[in-house]
Amino acid sequence: LILKRTIAAPRPKVFEAWTKPELLQQWFMPNDEYVSPFTEVDLRVGGKYRLAMKHIAKGTQSVATGIYKEIQPPSRLVFTWWWEGESTHGETVVTIEFRDLGASTEIALKHEFFPTKESRNQHEMGWTGSLQNLGKLFRK
Repeated sequence: LILKRTIAAPRPKVFEAWTKPELLQQWFMPNDEYVSPFTEVDLRVGGKYRLAMKHIAKGTQSVATGIYKEIQPPSRLVFTWWWEGESTHGETVVTIEFRDLGASTEIALKHEFFPTKESRNQHEMGWTGSLQNLGKLFRK
């Protein structure tokens, strides 16, 4: 799965939005039907993150978690990804490149090693919504 988006903010600010819990909590969810009850980030190689997404109406919660494999501020992040308590999606890997465009930043997101096409498609919907929310964060 490869997605590219341009965000109207400088690269260091966009990188921070991916690495600071108080910022992640504002945008990292697939759509407006979700909130983020908590976000934990141990930003170091070998450190763990946890991102919770709760469906407002249903009350169901999912937690994405993983380990940081590579951190190159403000240009690159690589981390593992899996859903706590859900073995159907397996462990995958996310690589994010942040390209400096001056006042804007291009994000190139690659998420790989999905066990099924269905899993890949579900993640594409989630990432698409989250990236739209990230863009909105900088329009506030």
